[in-house]
Amino acid sequence: METEKNILDNVSSLHFTGIGGIGMSALAEILNHLGYRISGSDLNTSPITERLESLGISVEKGNCAEFVDNCDLLVYTAAVKPDNPELAAAKEKGIPAVERADLLGCVQRKFAESVAVAGTHGKTTVTSMISLILLEAGYDPTICAGGVIPGIGSNARAASGDWFVCEACEYVDSFLRLSPKYSVITNVEHDHTDYFPTIDDVIASFAQFIKQTSGPIIINGRDENALKALDIAGKEAVTFGLDVGDYHSENIEFLNGRPSFDVIERGESIGRVKLAVPGLFNVENALAAIALARTAGVEMRAIISGLYGFTGAVRRFQLVGTCNGAEVFDDYAHHPHEMFETLKAAKMFNKNRVICVFQPHTYSRTESFKTEMADALSLADVVLLAPIYAARETNTTGISSDDIAELIPGAFSLQSFSEIADYIRTEARPDDMIIIMGAGDINAVSKMIINQN
Repeated sequence: METEKNILDNVSSLHFTGIGGIGMSALAEILNHLGYRISGSDLNTSPITERLESLGISVEKGNCAEFVDNCDLLVYTAAVKPDNPELAAAKEKGIPAVERADLLGCVQRKFAESVAVAGTHGKTTVTSMISLILLEAGYDPTICAGGVIPGIGSNARAASGDWFVCEACEYVDSFLRLSPKYSVITNVEHDHTDYFPTIDDVIASFAQFIKQTSGPIIINGRDENALKALDIAGKEAVTFGLDVGDYHSENIEFLNGRPSFDVIERGESIGRVKLAVPGLFNVENALAAIALARTAGVEMRAIISGLYGFTGAVRRFQLVGTCNGAEVFDDYAHHPHEMFETLKAAKMFNKNRVICVFQPHTYSRTESFKTEMADALSLADVVLLAPIYAARETNTTGISSDDIAELIPGAFSLQSFSEIADYIRTEARPDDMIIIMGAGDINAVSKMIINQN
């Protein structure tokens, strides 16, 4: 099989197994725009697969060996098992197969001005902010995000400009398939403990990612682990941070939980930014985007307008409706740091109570961070826990959501979404805020309770 760098030069048609996934669908849309013939299959239909079909992409339901008959290259994710009928058929027929992460690297190398956003938290938000700023500045970027960006109505944007913006995930070292011109590192913490045994392993992976960046590196100057990775890589960087770095904030003010602040560029105030999304953590996310944009030569006018136009990515502190008059928000947070920052932002709205429904994500993460998760959840006034979302794992230690609930006075661990929904319908009041939190399928609870007035 050809190397990652040139494999796309030798094919005209690609088939995506699991095309409805957020990362797969984005690449399918981009490559369709670039002139490749795209097909795909998925076990379920969804708004994502419907969008792809509206673009002329053929999407089949299910997995079937015959689906790969007319493709030159099969694309799959790490979650696809070796006995998948499409993967097995491609192997039997001699059709090359490539993982999604490798394909992302191939696509990224087609663009002269590529930006990869990495970090344990904030990737989707910062990717979205950068994308909207570049759009406002007229840069016409191609975008590959890990969540739907309301400003463009999709997780992907296929364009003809030189700019490419994508998320760079560290899990199983996926981002080491990339070699961007610009990299942005929001933070470096211990996560994905099923792959990274220690924080030092995470830092080493980020150091290699930094080495593979050919141009400017934008890094959180307040994050010790990120700075360690930078030092190991032997490179210099443009820094950002709430109160330190080449780009930092001053005079932060909040109105209805949403911040505005002065941007300080290397000691000089260059403008005031107002955000439409809540939380101090989003000030730091915005500073990461500002640092990248200014390094790329974007004027503050476009930055101010682009950031104010960012109303949040889907499932990132997203207002989805009401229940008994209480506002219901969906949030993707599943690492203790994210959970803490989200709930801290929620408390700034000065509601009567913050009711948090949390679904832990993976057994290994829950086992490693159950105490930290409990500490974060303790910020909420009422805590309900759903069963752990297994994702790719099996439960080898007997960990359960009960283990978190036992650490939080008054918390409930319930066994079904219907029980959780019944509790909220009974207990929610107009001046409450309800946060439905987790990276699995817990957002189904939102759909069960919203507009119950």
